[in-house]
Amino acid sequence: MMDSIIKIENLIFEYRKEEEEQPVKAINNISLEVEKGSFTAILGKNGSGKSTLAKNLNGLLLPTGGTVYVNGYNTADEEHIWDVRQSAGMVFQNPDNQLVSAIVEDDVAFGPENLGIEPAEIRRRVDKALEDVNMGPFKGKSPHLLSGGQKQRIAIAGVVAMKPRCIIFDEPTAMLDPKGRKEIMSIIKELHEEGITVVLITHFMDEAVNADRVIIMHQGEIFMDGTPAEVFGQGEKVKSVNLDVPMAVELARALRQRGIEVPEKIIGTEEMVEYLCQYK
Repeated sequence: MMDSIIKIENLIFEYRKEEEEQPVKAINNISLEVEKGSFTAILGKNGSGKSTLAKNLNGLLLPTGGTVYVNGYNTADEEHIWDVRQSAGMVFQNPDNQLVSAIVEDDVAFGPENLGIEPAEIRRRVDKALEDVNMGPFKGKSPHLLSGGQKQRIAIAGVVAMKPRCIIFDEPTAMLDPKGRKEIMSIIKELHEEGITVVLITHFMDEAVNADRVIIMHQGEIFMDGTPAEVFGQGEKVKSVNLDVPMAVELARALRQRGIEVPEKIIGTEEMVEYLCQYK
């Protein structure tokens, strides 16, 4: 039996547009579980429901129908909302929306302070979180003077300092340049290796290949669900919902057409480079 940190049962989420009489169903009867310690990537075009799903995973949005459990707590139970938020932290696309203080270390301390943590423990958590994201030397700086990638690292540190068992990343690299994207993905992978459950909402295929599990959403429903190799191995099905497949997958397909038997498990750029180097 799966040891789950998140359990979703028949989730429905609706919202209303001013110009429409009937509510819009953003999530349509989804059920799934996220295993403790796993790395799940959720993909989908704009309007697929992936970010709405993310916000339901830590109680920022509450179900219209169905139930979401985080670490055993029902997100709709107001009495346990801080237990939910402490169990599943969230990092947003725009770090400026998550930065609240004029000094980096104060910003990272904000979450633990709201949880009523003792000052000495907050100090330890802040230092450790900044070290985890390689931002220790910046603790006395103003977050608003930092680059986009550095701001995102501070936002991640603020969540890490709350010691959640799961972190939900809602398109955390969407506003970053390639260098910043690479740095943030490196931190996400390190956090996962340390035992934190990761749920990554992204539209970058090369980020999704790092996951244990890939879920593709389409029109508020789960369209595909499997390992990266299983999902991206069905390239035409992925493309049918206007998504790309990783560049390495396309290259592997082209090489196979030319008689080079590339293993099916190779779906990432680094793996492909390593494989091709043997033909020097």
